[in-house]
Amino acid sequence: MGLVDIAKFDGNGLVTAIAQDFTTNEVLMIAYMNKETLTETLESGDMVYWSRSRQKRWKKGETSGNVQKVREVYIDCDGDALLFKIDQTGPACHENYPSCFYRKKENGEWKICASKI
Repeated sequence: MGLVDIAKFDGNGLVTAIAQDFTTNEVLMIAYMNKETLTETLESGDMVYWSRSRQKRWKKGETSGNVQKVREVYIDCDGDALLFKIDQTGPACHENYPSCFYRKKENGEWKICASKI
C-alpha cells in the first residue's frame, strides 16, 4: 500500500503535513494536504498543500520561487500526520522568515527570535 492509502485523512479530507529542513532539522512550517495534493507531492517531489483559508491547491513557491523539494517522507504512529524532510529555497514563511515559527514566548511576551531573509 502507498502513503495515500495508509494516511488517515480527517473529516474534511485533510492530513497534517510538517515541513522540516533536511539539513538542520528545523521545523519550517505546518500545513495540510488532501489526497490529490499528497499524490502530486509524491509524484513531483515538490511540496503541494491544500490551503484551508483559500480552499484551493497551493504549490509552495509557485509564485514566490521559495520551493520545497522532498528528500524524505515519514508518517506518524497514528497515520494522521506526515513529516517531510525538505530542501527549502528562500524563506519558508510568507512573512519572509526562514521558518513560520519565528516567535518565542519569553517573560510572558512574544518575541521575534529570527531575522527575515
